[in-house]
Amino acid sequence: MFFIHSKEFEVKIYYVSEGNDLTFLNDEIKNYAKQVGFEGKANTSFTHLGPNSANLIVIGLGEEDKITTQSIRNAAFEAGKILDANRIKEATLVVKAQGEISEKSVGQCSVEAFLHSAYSFDNYKTKPQEKYVETIGILSNDCNQDAIDEAVDITKGNHIARDLVNIPSIDLYPETLANAAKETLEDLGVKVTIYDKKQIQDLGMKAFLAVAEGSDKDPRFIVMEYLPEGKDKKAITLVGKGLTYDSGGYAIKPAKAMDTMKSDMAGAASVIGALYSIAKQGLNKNVVGIVATCENMISGRAYKNGDIVGSMKGTTIEVGNTDAEGRLTLADAIYYAATKVNSESIIDIATLTGACIVALGTKIIGATTSNQELLEKLQDVAKLTGEKIWQLPIDDDFREIIKGEFGDIKNAVMGGGGASTAAAFLEHFTEGKSWVHLDIAGPAWADKPYGYIAEGGTGVPVKTLYNYVKRNQN
Repeated sequence: MFFIHSKEFEVKIYYVSEGNDLTFLNDEIKNYAKQVGFEGKANTSFTHLGPNSANLIVIGLGEEDKITTQSIRNAAFEAGKILDANRIKEATLVVKAQGEISEKSVGQCSVEAFLHSAYSFDNYKTKPQEKYVETIGILSNDCNQDAIDEAVDITKGNHIARDLVNIPSIDLYPETLANAAKETLEDLGVKVTIYDKKQIQDLGMKAFLAVAEGSDKDPRFIVMEYLPEGKDKKAITLVGKGLTYDSGGYAIKPAKAMDTMKSDMAGAASVIGALYSIAKQGLNKNVVGIVATCENMISGRAYKNGDIVGSMKGTTIEVGNTDAEGRLTLADAIYYAATKVNSESIIDIATLTGACIVALGTKIIGATTSNQELLEKLQDVAKLTGEKIWQLPIDDDFREIIKGEFGDIKNAVMGGGGASTAAAFLEHFTEGKSWVHLDIAGPAWADKPYGYIAEGGTGVPVKTLYNYVKRNQN
């Protein structure tokens, strides 16, 4: 799908708030809209398409004072579906500011949602669904071609993440994930270094290797460096959980909980997708992506409940639960980010805990932090991107709970507060760096479509990561 600024086609798309008097329509069509009951309510539409018609699509946004960027995305998504259902190849969106949302933002949110309306993961289908929409004109004074192209690049990053999450683990495993990162990013000027098992051993990443040991697929450690400011400047470091499959190990998951565990690398996917968008747009900010990727499987070599393992930091870890594996891989990855990368801040993104889903449901990211200002900046960006972030507590009580009896700390404890105890475990490896942990266990995967999100991987939080870096570029 292509987007061209100020290109006019025969079919026009309009957004209207509830109660709008539809002044852009002639009296005959206005009367027809009233006859069919169109009032501009949210998630409603009115069409006048076909021979001898006005060739228009009107999408309702609801009450003007309640319109959000999500309202715009939902409207554009609906318009895209209408175009596709009517096999319309070309159309023009007439962009106007809506409520407190600027014309530029309306245009960019619309471009994003049009692309989402055409997204499907049909790589494994013998007959992929045909797509009809080819070109959308964006008729706007403020949303110029650069703004349009930015929205396209951000959404492409989101779709890269979605695709990676949706690929089954028979095809996406540590080696192929690492290769995908290299193929996606290196042509954009991102240096991708891939460490094999021997090199990971040399780094002393004992916690990461303990999780990887049960699989016949060797682990990979991926470092992705986008350094437009030069190596001497500090970087925002993004650390993504990279479990390409999680059986739970000897704390084995029930079958129903295992069938979507290809998505346990959604954090890694979001880092790769965000770096694509950041590099494609040429943002002037150093960003480093870190991914420790492996499978958590069962074999005679696999680590077990009750084991005590080491770590790159030297901390010993009591393994209370082999299904709390993500925090073990992240421990070494975060410590690497804190000690081997010139990090000004560390943001880790992980499908980490079922406890976060219990607390916040499936559409909200849980967050903990060592730097309140950093988290609030991320939350501020997330309000515009629609990727909701809610802060969870982390304090000395949680830090005390994870202390070990036989080793230094425990990877899993009883007593509730699982999202916060997991975060307290990760904090131990940050070495005092400014840090935010984003638990995306809920919003990383959609069991069924909602809004403009298709079933499967969602690409959360690529948009937030991109926009945070953009706001902090030099």
